[in-house]
Amino acid sequence: MLIYDCEPAPNPRRVRLYLAEKGIDVPYRQIDLFKGEQLGEAFRQVNPMCTVPYLVLDDGTGIGETMAICRYFEALQPQPALFGTTPLEQARVEMWSRVMELNGLFAVGEVFRNTAPGFKDRGWPGPVNLAQIPALAERGRVRVAQFYRDLEARLEQTPFLAGADFSVADITGFTAIEFAGWVQLGIPAANVNTQRWFDAIAARAPVRAHPLRL
Repeated sequence: MLIYDCEPAPNPRRVRLYLAEKGIDVPYRQIDLFKGEQLGEAFRQVNPMCTVPYLVLDDGTGIGETMAICRYFEALQPQPALFGTTPLEQARVEMWSRVMELNGLFAVGEVFRNTAPGFKDRGWPGPVNLAQIPALAERGRVRVAQFYRDLEARLEQTPFLAGADFSVADITGFTAIEFAGWVQLGIPAANVNTQRWFDAIAARAPVRAHPLRL
């Protein structure tokens, strides 16, 4: 099997950190999003959606979307459990994963995609070029500020997002904050619980083994 990847990008990084936590080794092939390689004919033949990460199995079957890839490996190797074990744990992990995606990653993505000079006409991932819209970047900044307020309130109550145990939801939240650093929207100084949680994840051995390289 093979994962098409762009190492620094947040969604491929989520898969990398997930697999590192599981102790699963998969070969990677780099696709340079910053040079538009995902839009070339060679990669379109692999994944017409022009996105990474993208997993190709030994029989040629392709699996796109970050959480779909992670769930595939979770089913193959359930331990350590990163999607929860009981029905309630699994529901909480799913809930907080979606919150981190929608209110964290997507909000930062609005800022980045609509301001980065290298992403002109690439306001959203995928095969269709979309113009940058400055108003969406401003909306994204408002959303990121609310994301940090909500995250701080949650982490005041619990050590990890879904409860007592580290999960894939924490990986998504962690990469959202790393991504926010790309647009100078780091953790607010007053968010002591968020900073505690972020530092704890950064100190985990699988994360330290995969430093963010921009």
